[in-house]
Amino acid sequence: MRSRSNSGVKLDNYARIVHQTILRHQDPVTGLLPASEDQPDAWVRDNVYSVLAVWGLSLAYRKNADRDEDKAKAYELEQSVVKLMRGILQCIMRQLDKVEQFKHSKSALDCLHAKYNTRTCSTVVGDDQWGHLQVDATSLFLLFLAQMTASGLHVVYTQDEVDVVQNLMFYIETAYKVADYGMWERGDKTNQGIMELNASSIGMAKAALEALDDLNLFGAKGGPGSVVHALPDDIQHCQSILSSMLPRASMSKEVDAGVLSILTYPAFAVEDMGLVNLTKEEIISKLQGRYGCCRFLRDGHKTPKEDPSRLYYESAELKLFENIECEWPLFWTYLILDGIFTNSPEQVQEYQEALEGILIKQKDGIRLVPELYSVPHDKVEEEYGSPHSVERVPMGKCPLKWAQSLYVLGNLLAEGFLAPGEIDPLNRRFSTIPKPDVVVQVSILAESEEIKALLLKEGIEVETVADIHPLHVQPSRVLSHIYARLGQNKRLGLTGRPYRRIGVLGTSKFYILRNTMFSFTPQFIDHQQFYLALDNQMIVEMLRTDLSYLSSRWRMTGRPTVTFPISQSMLTEDHSALDPAVLSMLRKLQDGYYGGARVQTGKLSEFLTTSCFAHLSFLDGKAPDGGPRFCGVQTHGGADTEDGDISNVHELDDDPEADDLSQYLDQLLAHAAPPKPSPTVRGLGRFRAAATKTKEMVSLMGKAQGLNIHNVNMYLPNKLFHSAQPSLHLNLSDNPETQAHQVVVTGDTSGVPRDASGQVDYKALVDLLRNTHSLQDQGDILYILFKDKGLDWDTGLQDRSSTVRCLLGELYQRAGELRLWGLVRMISGMLRQKVEELDWACSDLLAHQKHLTVGLPPEPREKTITAPIPPDQLVRLIEEASDNNITVAVLTQEIMVFLAMSIRTHPDLFSEMFRLRIGLIIQVMATELAQSLNCNGEEATEGLMSLSPSELKNLLHHILSGKEFGVQRSMREMDTGVSPAISIHHLGNVGATKSERAGISKLKSDMKMVDHRLSLTDVMKVEIQTPLIYHGSHLYFSSQMEHRLSLTEPTKSLPSHSLDVEQFQSGQGHQMSSIESLDIPEFVPVARDTRHGQWLRRRRLDGALNRVPVGFYKKVWKILQKVCHGLSIEGFVLPSSTTREMTPGEIKFSVHVEAVLNRVSRPEYRQLLVEAILVLTMLADVDIQSIGSIVHVEKIVHIANDMFYKDQKDLGAEEQMLDRDPSTGVCRLLYDSAPSGRFGTMTYLTKAVAAYVQDFLPAGACAVQ
Repeated sequence: MRSRSNSGVKLDNYARIVHQTILRHQDPVTGLLPASEDQPDAWVRDNVYSVLAVWGLSLAYRKNADRDEDKAKAYELEQSVVKLMRGILQCIMRQLDKVEQFKHSKSALDCLHAKYNTRTCSTVVGDDQWGHLQVDATSLFLLFLAQMTASGLHVVYTQDEVDVVQNLMFYIETAYKVADYGMWERGDKTNQGIMELNASSIGMAKAALEALDDLNLFGAKGGPGSVVHALPDDIQHCQSILSSMLPRASMSKEVDAGVLSILTYPAFAVEDMGLVNLTKEEIISKLQGRYGCCRFLRDGHKTPKEDPSRLYYESAELKLFENIECEWPLFWTYLILDGIFTNSPEQVQEYQEALEGILIKQKDGIRLVPELYSVPHDKVEEEYGSPHSVERVPMGKCPLKWAQSLYVLGNLLAEGFLAPGEIDPLNRRFSTIPKPDVVVQVSILAESEEIKALLLKEGIEVETVADIHPLHVQPSRVLSHIYARLGQNKRLGLTGRPYRRIGVLGTSKFYILRNTMFSFTPQFIDHQQFYLALDNQMIVEMLRTDLSYLSSRWRMTGRPTVTFPISQSMLTEDHSALDPAVLSMLRKLQDGYYGGARVQTGKLSEFLTTSCFAHLSFLDGKAPDGGPRFCGVQTHGGADTEDGDISNVHELDDDPEADDLSQYLDQLLAHAAPPKPSPTVRGLGRFRAAATKTKEMVSLMGKAQGLNIHNVNMYLPNKLFHSAQPSLHLNLSDNPETQAHQVVVTGDTSGVPRDASGQVDYKALVDLLRNTHSLQDQGDILYILFKDKGLDWDTGLQDRSSTVRCLLGELYQRAGELRLWGLVRMISGMLRQKVEELDWACSDLLAHQKHLTVGLPPEPREKTITAPIPPDQLVRLIEEASDNNITVAVLTQEIMVFLAMSIRTHPDLFSEMFRLRIGLIIQVMATELAQSLNCNGEEATEGLMSLSPSELKNLLHHILSGKEFGVQRSMREMDTGVSPAISIHHLGNVGATKSERAGISKLKSDMKMVDHRLSLTDVMKVEIQTPLIYHGSHLYFSSQMEHRLSLTEPTKSLPSHSLDVEQFQSGQGHQMSSIESLDIPEFVPVARDTRHGQWLRRRRLDGALNRVPVGFYKKVWKILQKVCHGLSIEGFVLPSSTTREMTPGEIKFSVHVEAVLNRVSRPEYRQLLVEAILVLTMLADVDIQSIGSIVHVEKIVHIANDMFYKDQKDLGAEEQMLDRDPSTGVCRLLYDSAPSGRFGTMTYLTKAVAAYVQDFLPAGACAVQ
């Protein structure tokens, strides 16, 4: 008999360990593993982790087998793994109704359960009786389903199961915006059942989606139908949110050892090695002890101070768990694996030795990994006083199968039985390797031959849709419809992917559908329901953003290819040339560098060899109900038939059960195919052929309309139809120049025709509408009809059926062509239009841990959004917060989209900002225009509404940047003569003298400023004694505009008395109905030689944006813990007990402090309060006993204000200069004072704090210096 090799003996020993600790507990029927003898249920997460040792051992036997018995053992172990994985799959398949519901609702009551009956695969507790929503558990199962399939195991058997896995991918693909209970099943660390966004869940979902994308679940024996697909944009959303969260783990956990599972094996979800190391260092430094790592700070699980009779904790009792948290050896097994994968033998040896010292040794020699180590009851006080000093005792499960499995797996790798690539066949371990620079390929397509000729005149050679045959170009909306068919299975009740937008990563690939190659245009080209795409400068900006995003986020094989169509709307008004912004963009693309991305332009056919391809074979197979997926074109007779009914020449299958998308693609491909040579058709045959062609196109247009595809003619190679022109019911002027000078003259001085009883004469009003040529007048009249009669009221204009909705649609199109943005926004509001990706923008901001408020303060008018809500509900909330002011509501949507675009590309602009107050941002924008352009609030608000979307986004970006910028009237030729021409630009040191610039340089050096930001909150970090020389980079307007121009003069076509619509609350039609609601402050004159208004403006900006100094919230936590019993702000108290629940680094604490500060409605006053609190925090750094009372911050500000007032009076200041803000009682001049210097706000606030605190100190105490 052949002797056993040494490796074989060691493997047998590990097999004995695995059998004794794991496999002997496996249920023979379902294959599931119970948690323990006391807990017979099977947890999904624990089961997957527990079977990893079995899987690794099977691979080791397969690799090192030296006897037939070893091969048999390898097979048996493999089948044990398959049995368990299929057991979990069976549990999930019994809950497919929940998978289907959760895809749409994202509700915790609709999610898959976290644990099941080990013997029957059925559920064990109710939907609301457990924290079931654990995205990481489902993702972990999918990740190892992919890894095990890639290693050669066959877990998925049938096409139905393939569809189940595909729908599970849809279940987890929005993990970046789904709050769940996390891997510890408790959500918020207060253990009160509050769900939160968890980094561990997002990272595991990202890893699972990447692993499964384009994987054949049948392995080497599978065909195209068993391949599953993930959308790259969802993966990158997860990556983006994950990067923004780490090293924090969630809102309530500033650090969590569970994040190790996504930093290292098995997920390897983080691509930035620096961020990986930073997060690991945070975990080790804050959580590691002598027996393992704590799960998170103040974790009360199984500690001596935990009351096991209560399910939840009291918020204040979390402080009791500090320094006595249980330590889990589990996390050292992760760090051992991490050392192996990072090739760090020192780390492996360190943690192996530490782990060996705390394992529980049985009599048979098997070492067990206990669940955790706890402080004994009688040693709690000793541990409080000297953390990590007492001997702890093992508690909980022994072994914890999850930890035991990873321990065995680590040993198999460390001893060389396995190579890292064998348990990671999909190579996830290489995720941190730097990727090569991406070259973005851009193909320009002309909508028509005329546009192609215009481009050729400019030296730009392009193709039309007809030129690229057999390639097909379609809008991104079609791709959304295609992916909505993925994973459909009627037998299982699965509807596939919910219809959602496809991002630029998804549209930058070539797709093979039904053996035909398709390219798709970017999503922003397809803005049909909102007016952003009417602004060519905005389209250029969106393309720039997308190219930059592609260059930094592209991870697929091959280069990204962007197909950019040039349409009629991108021409000048007379259609004789390209829009200058578009032409400039095209020239920059040809230069090879645009938006920070390397770019190569060319024809689509030239890019086929270097591009990324996706084969969507699921459209080629059977339909979800088992029948043929496509209903093709049925041909009856031939083209040369001379007799018979015309309708039988080429009849389309109009089966109501047929799929609209399938019919659309069928007809599109049939229509686009090159014509076959045929004999000359004459007579009736020619007529029939023409009729057939027309019928095909009508049907194709109908199908496109059913799929909500607009301008389908642009994507067809044969232009049988011209773009439909509206039937003009209105007198729409073709000359934009005349719009500024047209006045409606009516006999009634009030402007609104009335009958004998004094009521509005709607017939006369319609006559007025019929006769006027002014678009603005038409908008005002239609607004009255909209408010009084509704959208569906028939005006009877031109003796035809003409509803208000129809007329508004015509006016909207014409106003869009003329770029009358104020009118466009007004009509958009009346038509209740909403941005197609509004909910996406909201979710994206929330996923970056930014709460949103809409409407102006105070509450309840200002509405806070803390969780994703459905689009319709979101629009209703915005309208309610806008006091049903339609234009403000539309502008709020626009700002929300711009904020989402900014946070996607410039997340650094939002640091230390946890709540974005859109109402205040709109108010600040209007204030900037009022002060910079020397006009009143009404004109500034009108001007804000009249800015183009690109100008509005530019203004928002400059406000967010924290840098000084200028707003001035531009002398450039305006697009249409009706929009205010505004120039927004960075100022730098413009206008500063040499000495002033030197002072700025010194100040910047002292403050160690980042990115040279001149933000008030950064200035406040300077010591009070630092002299401040501020250059006053001020706003200015062109000296060529010496005479005062009314900002709204070009857009007003009626005298102020022409239409008295006050009773309809319409103001002047498209302006805000309540200008006062913006509370725009009085104009402060700003000239080149003065700095008046600069610090007031800076405080107003920072206050509106909730911008605070770096580290501000940690300092607030420190003062609450050490100095006082609480901080009172305008009657709202931030108690010191908050520190007993929350740690200083928690986002939850920062949001809590911010919510109290946001009770203050005036942003400049709020910022003074922030400065006062900042001075107070200095007390925490000196040796001072607790004040023992609540500190009223506003009193400190008023003491400082009184000191300032007295000093200014003593210096002879006039009373007019010391005018006080009536709402706060603070001198306006104090708002406008620099933070430092003799008369700086910080100087007075420091004196005020000293005076205030002195009253609370006991007699004889040392005076505060």
